[in-house]
Amino acid sequence: MKEDFLHYLWKFKKFSTLSLKTAQKEQLTIFRTGDYLGLSGPDFFNAQIKIDEQKWAGNVEIHLKSSDWYLHHHEKDIAYENVILHVVWEHDTEIFRENNSEIPVLILKDYVSKEIIANYNALVSVKSWIFCERQLNEIDDFVFKNWQERLFFERLERKSEFIFQLLEETNQDWETVLFCMLARNFGLNTNGNSFFQMSKSIPFSILRKESFEIENIEALLFGFCGLLDAEKEDVYFKDLKFRYFFLLHKYNLDRTYVDPVQFFKHRPDNFPTIRLSQLASLYCSYQNLFSKVIDLKSVKDVYKLFSVVTSPYWQNHYQFDKESTKKSKALSKSFLDLLIINTIIPIQFTYSNIMGLAIAENLIDFMNDVASEKNAIIEKFASFGVKSKNAFESQTLLELKNEYCNQKACLKCAIGLELLKND
Repeated sequence: MKEDFLHYLWKFKKFSTLSLKTAQKEQLTIFRTGDYLGLSGPDFFNAQIKIDEQKWAGNVEIHLKSSDWYLHHHEKDIAYENVILHVVWEHDTEIFRENNSEIPVLILKDYVSKEIIANYNALVSVKSWIFCERQLNEIDDFVFKNWQERLFFERLERKSEFIFQLLEETNQDWETVLFCMLARNFGLNTNGNSFFQMSKSIPFSILRKESFEIENIEALLFGFCGLLDAEKEDVYFKDLKFRYFFLLHKYNLDRTYVDPVQFFKHRPDNFPTIRLSQLASLYCSYQNLFSKVIDLKSVKDVYKLFSVVTSPYWQNHYQFDKESTKKSKALSKSFLDLLIINTIIPIQFTYSNIMGLAIAENLIDFMNDVASEKNAIIEKFASFGVKSKNAFESQTLLELKNEYCNQKACLKCAIGLELLKND
């Protein structure tokens, strides 16, 4: 038995409310259970009850045992002086206020059905991956779909926190924020942090001024990522290195430390050299990319806007000094789908919230047309009969697993609450 289960029982009145009596044998009537705010102090605020003929308005504290009151040192906290009811599973000691009046106690286990306890025990029994893996197929489709929408926007709200932080750091410069987001996601998991550090080291105003020559953009991106530190015989390498040091001097830039980029375990098309050249090409193609990203309405629009290739040198190279078969090296659809999920949709969501625009349905429609992600979590859900048909569904499943299942927050999850209902 856990305290959050008692919170659930009290909040939703999942117990027999007829003929309630306190531990002191007084008749108890509940008009309002109160608000659970998850803050310090009593668990439920502004509850309304009647004990015998006396009405009370105040707060409710919930514990597994009455003695937990002293274990948590509530007797020393003035915030608990206005507790009007102590709700417990087991009553093992009386609790008194500072004025020596006894706090009424409701022993909850006397009024909870065996069925709901059995449902709870079944839900939180020993698991192999998630608690409800054998019961997922029992969930009503309407409940599940509504919960997915909630999960989708909870995930976007968490992602938007990072964007708000960037906006604060960049003095509300959306173009700079977009560049930082794109750089991080062009680097994927392995080089994302290095690319992000690089993007924050180069003033975007300078990038915009130099965007008419892709070699200058590449010189800045490659240079700040440490890819021009060595000595090579390659003519293009020498040209980029010369441009890099010229631009450092021209704009009085300080070289900042960036985590070394990695080639190991990457397919050649994901090498940092290729991704940086594609990023440079993108910013040489558009002067005001942010306004175009905000206006994107479909996957096809994204594919069209981001139809960039590497600079000529990288069409027959993956690394300096090593020539390869010529290939245009455009951004793949699977890569662009990741940009939609991790950059474009979060940027649109955050911007629309700030501007007071209602685009929730548009974002869902957008994500419904993006291919589902493929990873171990999505595959595991599929093995339990919950298959992901698109990115909207895969994003919700990732949110469900990471923020609810992994946190054992079944009693905050619509699926867990549905499974707890009595037959």
